[in-house]
Amino acid sequence: MRISMFIARRIAFNRFSSFSKFIINIAMIATAFSVAVMILATAMINGFQEKISEKIFSFWGHMHITQYQANAGPLTEQIPFTADPVLEANIRALPDVTAINDFATKSVIIKKDRETEGMIFKGIDRDNKLPFITEGRNINFPDSGYAPEIIVSANTAALLQLKLNDAVVVYFVRGDGLPPRARKLTICGIYKTGIEEYDKAYLIGDIDLIRRLNDWEAKEIGGYEVYLKDYREIDSARSAIGEMMSDELNIRSMEEVYPNIFDWLGLQNKNEAIILVIMTIVAVINMVTAILILILERTNMVGILKALGMRNSSIQNVFIFQAGYIVLAGIFIGNVLGIGLALLQQYTGFFKLPEESYYMTVAPIAIQWWKVLMINGLTLGICLAILTIPSLLIQRIMPVKAIQFK
Repeated sequence: MRISMFIARRIAFNRFSSFSKFIINIAMIATAFSVAVMILATAMINGFQEKISEKIFSFWGHMHITQYQANAGPLTEQIPFTADPVLEANIRALPDVTAINDFATKSVIIKKDRETEGMIFKGIDRDNKLPFITEGRNINFPDSGYAPEIIVSANTAALLQLKLNDAVVVYFVRGDGLPPRARKLTICGIYKTGIEEYDKAYLIGDIDLIRRLNDWEAKEIGGYEVYLKDYREIDSARSAIGEMMSDELNIRSMEEVYPNIFDWLGLQNKNEAIILVIMTIVAVINMVTAILILILERTNMVGILKALGMRNSSIQNVFIFQAGYIVLAGIFIGNVLGIGLALLQQYTGFFKLPEESYYMTVAPIAIQWWKVLMINGLTLGICLAILTIPSLLIQRIMPVKAIQFK
């Protein structure tokens, strides 16, 4: 084993120019490129999933608790129910829950001068934090009555040519053929999530205004928004909350409310797997080609070693060790390149994206170090395992012919 490693090291670090050195460099670069692409791909896909999930959950929470409604969609006006302080306290006590807020929605038409736009008015309470406000402030909730203020999206502001402190007329749609009720409200803030389904559809205001227009009682709400520490705990939290609720209430995760967005995010996992497989195949093919060329170039050496009594397995180990040096060097360079570019993008955002297609203007990065280690380990393991196949060619080399080979 020591002899095989010694010979492999002398060949791999041979300073003299040779064709094998050129092949080694090509194989090393190909391995480095494959590893770098895999690291960048996983970091960007993880970044997409985390960033878009964060945008969705920051607007709507992770789960909704509402009165049961058949075929309820994300824009459906809710059936009111009385807020339950005991239920709220029990939900807040769960270790995975960070907040629970009241909400209600109502169909509206917003009008500025001659421009009108149909939207959904989302009513919130004073406990609801809005991290996505880009201009202005949150609503100032009074101790009594309702706040005559709204927060509109940057998309709506641009469409209707609105700005902070503008007054707009909002018509609240009523059923049963009744005429809409108009309210003059002032824009106190502008938000932007980057998700078209939100930015085009919603404006945000005081839930007490919806209560007054719908003739609800003071404690009636449309539903609860539940926020979690980790979105991956949705299933367990949902199960725990479901045991606390009455049969009249229904709990849904955002994956059920907006399945199209989460289906799109789920497809990214398949894209990630495809990229990893393709890049691994590229690395393996390059290494197999390199080892075959190295064996053919060193046929004379193989013949001499066999004539001196070295076993086939020991000679095979020479080339396996040499391939190991190449793969390790390629993995190291690939890590430096891949992680370096990922960190550069994370801190500078030099790579831009069309927001209308990707919900964000900058490609997000989220490096998961366990995936980096997995890429390194699998690349090394698969390459060395596959390389045992071409090394079997050594067994077919005859010493007499090999020594004469030039």
